[in-house]
This record gives sequence, C-alpha cells and structure tokens, in this order.
Amino acid sequence: MKNIFKNTTLIAGLLFLSASLSLTSCNRSDDEADDLPQEELSDVLLKVTDASTGTSVVYDYQVNSTTNPNVKLVDGHTYNVEVMFRNGDEDATQEIKDAVDEHFLVYNFPNSDITLTRTDDPGFVRGDGNHVGIKTKWVVNTAIKNTSAPAQLVLTLYHEPVTVSEASSVSGNGVIYGTHTGGETDAQANYNIIH
Repeated sequence: MKNIFKNTTLIAGLLFLSASLSLTSCNRSDDEADDLPQEELSDVLLKVTDASTGTSVVYDYQVNSTTNPNVKLVDGHTYNVEVMFRNGDEDATQEIKDAVDEHFLVYNFPNSDITLTRTDDPGFVRGDGNHVGIKTKWVVNTAIKNTSAPAQLVLTLYHEPVTVSEASSVSGNGVIYGTHTGGETDAQANYNIIH
C-alpha cells in the first residue's frame, strides 16, 4: 500500500512539474502570422539608391556571418534606403507588414553624421503613428567622422516593443534613430560604412 501511495505521489509530482514547465515556456506571440524568429531570417538586405544618380546597390548582411558588408557612402549625397528581410529565397518582409504594430527598426550610426528620415509606405506605419523604418532617406553629412575608428550601421529589428519613438539621440560620436522599451530582438545586422 505504501508503494502505491509513493508511486502515485511521484507520478502526480512529475505531471505537475511537466505542466508547470509547459505553462512557463516562452511563446513570443499568440498570433501565428507574427512569428518572425531570428533563426528563420537568413539575410538582411539594404537597397541603397543614390538620389542624384538613381544608381542602386544592394548590400547583403548574412545572419551569423563573420564579415560585414561595406556600404559605400559619399559625403554630401542623399540616399533612399530600403530594408528587405529574407529567409533563404523567400521574402520575409511581408511578414513584418502583416504584423506592423509588432515591429520597429532602430538605426545606430556610431561614427557617422547621417540625417535619417523614415519614409515608409502607409503599410509600414504602426497604429501609434510611428514608421517601422523599412524605407528611409539618408542625408550623408560625414560618412566617417573619426577616420581612426570604424564607421558602422547597426540595424536592429525589435519585436513587440512596449513603446517606440522615431526620435534621435546622440550616442558617442554618432546618432541613434529610434528608441524603444521592452520587446525582443528579431534581427540585428551590422554594416561597415566606407567612403
């Protein structure tokens, strides 16, 4: 009788533990259309178009790569820039549009003087009025401020941020465009900025 009671208690304990773990496991979203985990993104592409010449170059950051693409910018030029997300051969950008209120891009230029304006199409404007940042205009005042240090763009896509703002802030020798609180990182891509 004691063994039956001990076995029943053990089984009940294991079932309780199993149920507890399943309830506390991380679920990023209840909306299946909104799932865009970083491990499913293979590439973050920047299509950079010189406004004066109309010439476009696509820079492909491959997730988990050990090298960063070199984005060539000319001081005094204006560029129209579009971000595209890919999962292998599939365009994943539409998934962000389908869940636009759950995403926000932050642009960090740690050693550049670039004025950025968000120019998203209406489909990439959140319900709170903030632009996600898929399309932007860059006015390059100085591509590389300190030539003895690397200039970069650190581009981060946030998922389910609690609050967002398009405001910019000075950070060290550069500028960060966009702020957020809460949420998780869906993707982070690093690009070198060169002359």
